Amino acid sequence: MTAEPGTRVLKAAADAIGAAARSLAAGGLVAFSTETVYGLGADATNGEAVARLYAAKGRPRFNPLISHVTDLAAAERLAVFNSAARRLAEAFWSGPLTLVLPKTPDCGVSDLALAGLDTIAIRVPRHPVARDLLAAFGKPVVAPSANRSGHVSPTDAAHVLADLRGRIDLIVDGGPCAVGVESTIVSLAGAPTLLRPGGLPREDIERVLGAKLVDVPASKVPQAPGMLASHYAPKAQVRLNADAAQAGEVLLGFGPQAPAGTLNLSARGDLVEAAANLFSHLRALDRQGAGTIAVMKVPRHGLGEAINDRLRRAAAPRPGQQI
Repeated sequence: MTAEPGTRVLKAAADAIGAAARSLAAGGLVAFSTETVYGLGADATNGEAVARLYAAKGRPRFNPLISHVTDLAAAERLAVFNSAARRLAEAFWSGPLTLVLPKTPDCGVSDLALAGLDTIAIRVPRHPVARDLLAAFGKPVVAPSANRSGHVSPTDAAHVLADLRGRIDLIVDGGPCAVGVESTIVSLAGAPTLLRPGGLPREDIERVLGAKLVDVPASKVPQAPGMLASHYAPKAQVRLNADAAQAGEVLLGFGPQAPAGTLNLSARGDLVEAAANLFSHLRALDRQGAGTIAVMKVPRHGLGEAINDRLRRAAAPRPGQQI
């Protein structure tokens, strides 16, 4: 894989991690693999670096960013943990869970990254590339998905390059992402609330909490990433719960009932496989140039909740679109 001038692509190794840490320390932008999707990293404490990240993504300034850290001890320097938050962190970190908590008085994360809120979104990723980079850098790293804002999230380095070539300094290529959808976001700044379904099913979280999560609708002023009504969108329109493709459409299948030859999220109906394939399959169909991607129905239990959330946002009217 080659990059445009100004964007290096390095296979994940010790020298790549060192180069990425030095770039972050200099205020640069570095894309790297996590277990969920590729993240676009910047020094969370450097407001100018965060501003460059927003500009590279074309991201609305009011959409807050997740701060990534190495472990619970590092997270406790940034956020105020109650007993419920600590139980979830101990059960699911490292992994695809983001907690939204009150920030500490000396948090140090840029106000721009927090979108002016008194809370912080924080995660401890599991992927060894992400963990090695955080350890080498030694400070929190904000890392939204490494794509243009609103586009389909990237699950391999080629996806990152397609969206951000020439806009960022470095891509650390750690191979394809295992989970394939973003982290689940839970707010514990009040009643435990599911802000975004993701790579950790709500049932697992509710089991540890011993209580149901409250749901919130998408907001014009998001409390966490991924809450905009139109998000994760390919260039093509998206039609949901389709039985077949109509004229001018391509079909994204699910399960054994999908027609032969159809690109299928999971031919055996496995939601874990479907989540891992979701964004890469949307990108592949988008490249075919069809006006609409028709998506077969996906069950809503387990990871199906996160898959359907992403598909619903991909199908939502785009900003400025007539409805």
